[in-house]
Amino acid sequence: MKSIIGDLAITTKQAKALNVLPYIQMSGYLEKCCLLLSANESYERSQQDIEVLTGMRVSHSTHQRLVHRHDFPEWVVPQSVEAMSIDGGKVRIRTPLGDKCVWNDYKAIRLHDQATAAYFKDNTALIAWANRQPLANPFIGLGDGHDGIWNLFAGIGTTEQRHEILDWYHLVENLNKVPGSIKRIERAQKFLWQGNLEDAMEEFKACKSSQALNFVAYLHHHRTRIPNYEYLQLEGFDIGSGAVESAVKQIARRVKISGAQWDSRNVPQVLKHRCAYLNGYFSTSQELQKIA
Repeated sequence: MKSIIGDLAITTKQAKALNVLPYIQMSGYLEKCCLLLSANESYERSQQDIEVLTGMRVSHSTHQRLVHRHDFPEWVVPQSVEAMSIDGGKVRIRTPLGDKCVWNDYKAIRLHDQATAAYFKDNTALIAWANRQPLANPFIGLGDGHDGIWNLFAGIGTTEQRHEILDWYHLVENLNKVPGSIKRIERAQKFLWQGNLEDAMEEFKACKSSQALNFVAYLHHHRTRIPNYEYLQLEGFDIGSGAVESAVKQIARRVKISGAQWDSRNVPQVLKHRCAYLNGYFSTSQELQKIA
C-alpha cells in the first residue's frame, strides 16, 4: 500500500497520522526497502528491484540521495569486545574521462562476531569508534605485518589493556617465502607455533639469502606480537585476522561491483551504508525515518 499518493508532499498533521516524515513523498518503510536494496547492489539495479517488489518507481538518483541523506548511527556493541582485527581494502575513485583509474585505500575494523566499520582516509574516526566500544581488559588486537595497522592499534585502549598479536597465517605465509630446506621451514614453524622466537631465528642463522635475512628482520620487528599460538588456540582465542579479511570481502561486494567508480567525497557514506547492512541495521526494529 502506498503511504503517499499524488504529486504533493503531505502535511505535518497527515504525516503524524501516517507515521511518516512531513513534506516528503516516501514512507519510512519504503525508504528502508530502498536502502536495504542499494546496500547490496547498484542504484540502477535497486531501482528495478524496488519496482518489481512494490510496484512503485523510485529512480536510481533518488536511491543515491536516500543513502547520502540518511543518518546511519555509529554502531556500539552491547557485549564486551575481547578481540578485533584491522585490515585495508580498496575502492575505485572516479577520474576524468580518459584518465587512468585510481584505487584508494580504506581501513576496515572488525569486532569479532559483533560488528564491522570502515573508514576512508579517516584513521582518527576509526580509532574513536573502536574506543567507544566496551573493550575487555585485556583485549586482543590482530593484524598482518603492515606498520599502518599497528599504528592504528596504538591508539585503541591502553598499552596495558591491548594485547597485539601478529596474524598466524600471515606469519606462516612469510615463512614459506624463504627458500631452502623444507625441514628447516617445518622446524621453524613448530618453534613459532609455540612462541619460541629465538630457536626459530636460529634456524636461519647460517642463511645468507635476502629472503631469509628479511624474514629474520620481520621476526625481530614483531617479536612482541608473536605469542604461544598453540596455547592461545587451545584456550579458544583468535590467532588470525580472517574476520576482518572476510569483512573487507563483504564490503567489496558492494563497492567493487562491475564498473563501479565513486566520487571520493561520497565514499565515507557508502562505507557506512554497507557496514550498516552488514551489522544488521535493516533487520532490526529501529526507526529508519530520520533523515540527516
